[in-house]
Amino acid sequence: MWIQCTLRPETMRVVTFAPHAGAPWWAWRTGLLVAGGASVLDLLAAGEAVGLGPAGQPPGGAVDWFDLEGSWYRLARELARRADRDLVELGRRAPGAVRPLSSVLLRAPVPRPGKIVAVGLNYRDHAAEARLPVPSAPVIFAKFPTALIGAGEAIVLPAGHRRIDYEGELAVVVGRRARAISPAEALGAVFGFTNANDVSDRDFQKADGQWVRAKSCDTFAPLGPSVVTLDEVPDPRALRIELRLNGVTMQASSTGQCVFDVPTLVSFISETITLEPGDVVLTGTPAGVGFARRPPVFLRPGDVVEVEVEGLGTLRNPVVGGPGSS
Repeated sequence: MWIQCTLRPETMRVVTFAPHAGAPWWAWRTGLLVAGGASVLDLLAAGEAVGLGPAGQPPGGAVDWFDLEGSWYRLARELARRADRDLVELGRRAPGAVRPLSSVLLRAPVPRPGKIVAVGLNYRDHAAEARLPVPSAPVIFAKFPTALIGAGEAIVLPAGHRRIDYEGELAVVVGRRARAISPAEALGAVFGFTNANDVSDRDFQKADGQWVRAKSCDTFAPLGPSVVTLDEVPDPRALRIELRLNGVTMQASSTGQCVFDVPTLVSFISETITLEPGDVVLTGTPAGVGFARRPPVFLRPGDVVEVEVEGLGTLRNPVVGGPGSS
């Protein structure tokens, strides 16, 4: 198990949090992990208190913070600098803006992306275990945003379905509107990265002959715990990725196994699908998924799944049974 690194100065780790259990979605806030990850800085509260807020109305939604060309991103960067210089003073000027991480509930860090674009068979080792050829072009499909959950929230197994699989992945969060951009330009459209679990209902997948319903059940897109900005990830092509089920390592690989790297994927998608700030791209899963094991391993109520990508922290989710599930 890797130890999460101490946050570096001005690190941007963006989270969405609820101030208390049961808080409605409109009460969720966007923040930064500060104080080595022990606290959350409420961006809007801090910005308003120190007079840095952009002119006009508050952000229209959480995705505004992920727009690299927008004023809200610049505000977040300035607040990160101030928090690094003197978090105590920032907290004094903005009472209530700095909260212990233990006092809030994390949600998916991008709570309502316009699109979730996922990529299939993008790891050579996974294609081999599935006994399928390595694709000559990216294989893309969609997951619906209603499937999103955050760190600590439960994956709920649908009733009557027994083959629910895990897939640990590196996720890309888009930061600029991108249409028909080249691979050389593509990283310029990336805001940052986070952990994802592309939970999959293999029964639906087999019955439907395509993947959307199988991948989009409610709670089937755990994401988080935070979005780490691009400048904090030295090389997205060389990150260790691991998934653990009840503490046992099931997937252990590197993004170096990817058939198509992040710039290639972003460029390919943008050829025909306009990417926008806050969109999420899931980049595929390595070998070790449950259906390929002998005997197969599928999720059961009481399980705990952890996805850890190097430098991005750990996404941890319990598994529970929905009504009528077993």
